[in-house]
Amino acid sequence: MQDIESIVNGKDLFQRPEYKEVLSNKKEQFENMPSKEKVDEIAEWTKSWEYREKNFARSCITINPAKACQPLGAVMVALGFENTMPYVHGSHGCVAYFRSYFTRHFKEPTPCVSDSMTEDAAVFGGLKNMVDGLGNCKEVYKPDMIAVSTTCMAEVIGDDLNAFVDNAREEGTIPRDYPVSYAHTPSFVGSHITGYDNMLQAIVTQNVTDVNKENKKDRINLVPGFETYLGSLREQKEIAEAFGIDYIMLGDHSAQWDTPAGNYQMFSGGTKLEDVKDCANSKATISFQKYSTTKTMKAFSKKYKQETITVNPIGLKGTDEYVMALSKLSGKEVPQSLKIERGRLVDAMQDSYPYMHGKTFAIYGDPDFLIGMVSFLVEMGAEPKHILCNNPPKEGLEEDLRELLKDSPIKDSVQIYLGKDLWHMRSILFTEPVDFLIGNSYGKELERDTKIPLIRIGFPIFDRHHMHRYSISGYKGALNLLTWITNKVLDKLDDETKDIASTDYFFDLVR
Repeated sequence: MQDIESIVNGKDLFQRPEYKEVLSNKKEQFENMPSKEKVDEIAEWTKSWEYREKNFARSCITINPAKACQPLGAVMVALGFENTMPYVHGSHGCVAYFRSYFTRHFKEPTPCVSDSMTEDAAVFGGLKNMVDGLGNCKEVYKPDMIAVSTTCMAEVIGDDLNAFVDNAREEGTIPRDYPVSYAHTPSFVGSHITGYDNMLQAIVTQNVTDVNKENKKDRINLVPGFETYLGSLREQKEIAEAFGIDYIMLGDHSAQWDTPAGNYQMFSGGTKLEDVKDCANSKATISFQKYSTTKTMKAFSKKYKQETITVNPIGLKGTDEYVMALSKLSGKEVPQSLKIERGRLVDAMQDSYPYMHGKTFAIYGDPDFLIGMVSFLVEMGAEPKHILCNNPPKEGLEEDLRELLKDSPIKDSVQIYLGKDLWHMRSILFTEPVDFLIGNSYGKELERDTKIPLIRIGFPIFDRHHMHRYSISGYKGALNLLTWITNKVLDKLDDETKDIASTDYFFDLVR
């Protein structure tokens, strides 16, 4: 139905008569729809408190969960290490999903392979798939390391990665000294941040050599966590470099999904493997995400006897904590360049405070993202009225959020929803509306339905370009957040004052 001489996009294509006819026929043959009046009646009922109570009572189904599964996080970790190929032990469909998910967000190719388990492997196990797959991966793509994670199929069967990798070495498909890191990442528990932590801990603990617990190097490890704003990783490194600190960023994927135009390279940037081997000899490790690095940080503190610090450098307070941690560890004064950056941020916050103060927000996303965003909103006098997390840790998140809110005048009215999904959020927004919604692209249907403006911050962002190139960390990152949110507030103000001779009396061109 396309004309090769005049290719049109999907928006226009599906408005053509032939497509409308196909849709109409489909409705008649398959959907057996009730009358429009009945549909409208039910739709209106789903906005009520009565429906909200039924919605919150459901326990056997999740609708639009605002999370992904463990192997997705494991793939991110692998691509943060130099010349490392993510290898998913499972079906080909799973790895296609992970590749497309990242590619849609970053608008860049995502290298990742699978051993394509099928029905026979589901019955007899995936040993042969892995033995052959590891050898093929090494020969075809020539990575310096392979990082293996698992999907539901492999975990339900009970495949033993340690034994399978040993078998591959015994059969000679990979050399005995060839680095293959592996982590069990079952998709049916946890989320992408769990998989991130499992894989990072595996890469560190399976590759560290020559641990010297008594004589640490004057160097710091930085652990970014499941960070999808590539500018944030660069900002975190720049702040450390301002102190002149020797550091290793463990899992640095900032170059992998931001390659320049020209000849395509499968692998770009990443933490050097020799640095991974030596990272246990750093004197301290700083994590920027508490809940996506739990096991990893435990390994550094318990196994490698390092000082471990967790900060969340989103907003003024969080960035200050990171800067002061570096000052303490290095024994150096805060550089003048950072003081200037901070001053500029504070000035910008003062400029925008009148517009953000008192505005109410609903926000959803990963635990560490929520902690950073809530901290920033409170700094600006905004009111994070509803906070929703579908993939919370077993404990600790609500306490952390309440601690951030303790000095806010709205602390007792803020509602925190753990383990809830975006269909729950829909009921919340209809029954207790707010001024703005903050979250990823999956909130666009909520925006259309409730008419509450969505500010796209988080992961994934599929329907906007280049957001991932910015930072939301550090003083510069906080300025980005301030700009995005304040300008959305002004957009709404414009929208509410545009009707001729009705609401346009407040035509304020200078704000």
